[in-house]
Amino acid sequence: MQTYRLTKSTASVLQVLLDSSEGRPAWGLSICRDADLGPSTVYPILDRLEERGWVSARMEVGPHPGRPPRRFYELTDRGRQLANEALEKRKDYMSRWARKG
Repeated sequence: MQTYRLTKSTASVLQVLLDSSEGRPAWGLSICRDADLGPSTVYPILDRLEERGWVSARMEVGPHPGRPPRRFYELTDRGRQLANEALEKRKDYMSRWARKG
């Protein structure tokens, strides 16, 4: 399995995606808001996650008056598994690091 560099920003985006649901889907600007990150940080992360098969994206269908359609992002089954594993490893690492300090 290829490793993925899990920066604080990437961890934040993954957590937002894990917290999203069918009834509360994640789209670009909502991810920026919920992760407290700017679009120039979030969109490259989403692109990399999509290239690696962790995330799939789909365009909004239905009415969206006065704005362009949103692009919804969701973790693939494999992406959800890998995200959970990566966040757990990061949490363990940060916990060990904090104890050393």
